[in-house]
Parts: sequence; C-alpha cells; structure tokens
Amino acid sequence: MSHSVNLLLALAGVLFLSVASPGPNFLIVTSTAIASRYAGVMTGLGLAAASGTWALIAIAGLSLIVTHVAWVNTGIRLAGALYLIWLGIKMIRTARQPLAVAAATATSGWAAAKKGYLVSMTNPKAIAFYGSIFAVMVPAHASAWFDIVVVVLSIGISGAWYCAMALLASHPSVRQTLFRRKAALETTAGLLLVGLGGRMLVAR
Repeated sequence: MSHSVNLLLALAGVLFLSVASPGPNFLIVTSTAIASRYAGVMTGLGLAAASGTWALIAIAGLSLIVTHVAWVNTGIRLAGALYLIWLGIKMIRTARQPLAVAAATATSGWAAAKKGYLVSMTNPKAIAFYGSIFAVMVPAHASAWFDIVVVVLSIGISGAWYCAMALLASHPSVRQTLFRRKAALETTAGLLLVGLGGRMLVAR
C-alpha cells in the first residue's frame, strides 16, 4: 500500500510538471480567458477531460500502440499540426479586434471545452508524455482502484492548473494589462501556434 501511495505521489509530481510547462495548452487557455472568463474556464475543463482520456489510453497500452503502429503517431501528429496552424491563423486575424467585440463573439462554453479538448488530444507533447514517462510509471498489472486514482489525478491536476490560469488571465487587473497589449500578445501567440504546427508538420 505504501509503495502504491509513493508511486501515486511521484506520478502527481510528474503530472504537475507536465501541465505547468508552457505549450499549446497554456496558450489556448490564457488567450481564451482574456476574452471571456467563463470560456477560459471551460477550455481548462476541456483540457482536463483530455488529460483523463490520455491517462485511460496510456493505461490501456498507448506506448505499445505508438511503438508498433507508426501511422497512428503520424496521423495524430499531422492532425495536431494542422489544427494548431488553423487556430494560430484565426488568432492572428482577430488579434486587432477590440476586446468588447471579441467577448461578444466569444465561443459558447461547450465550444470552448471542445476546443481545449482537441488541442490537448492532438498535442504531441501529450503523446510523448503519456506514451513514455507516464506509461512506464503506471504498473502494467495495477489494481482497478490504482488506475481509477491515476485517471482522477490526471483530470484534477490538469483542471486545477488550467482553470487557475484562466482565472488569473481574466482577473480585472491582469486582464486590463493584457487588454492594452491584446494585439501584440494574440499575434505572438498565434505565430507561436503556427510555428509549433509547422514544426510538427516537418518533424519525422
């Protein structure tokens, strides 16, 4: 029992480091939260749902699938690249819109959650993490309660971090600062997403 608890604590630490590191997930949740706190939080919940999905896939044997079925990894990478490029271009095109207009046309809660889910599910960083480090740390023949706790931890840590980032980005004082630099920040974020997508397209 103590070994399982220690392993879960180690997994929790690795999970936190993974979600806290900058990447497409962070960019999408903060940029969405600038326009709408509600949409930002829903994006965070979508990202959390994706973390739970990845954890389930990893427990089911993601590392074996990625290793032995090369087209799966390639397909996910290409889909993720095109999606990030599309999001980046969309962000650049709307970067100079006034915040009031952006908020008025903000996506619904369901659409924001779906956007967060898709970004994370096509994020190569997630594939690399859950298909390697995560899969190795989770015992192959762990008990059902252990697997359930792992999935709950994945959802909880991811949800807590990204929703906290959404609340921070949408805080009045932070939002006001971001509002003054909205065009520059969103253009930069869009270019980063396009760059990440382009890098994924040419990666082998």
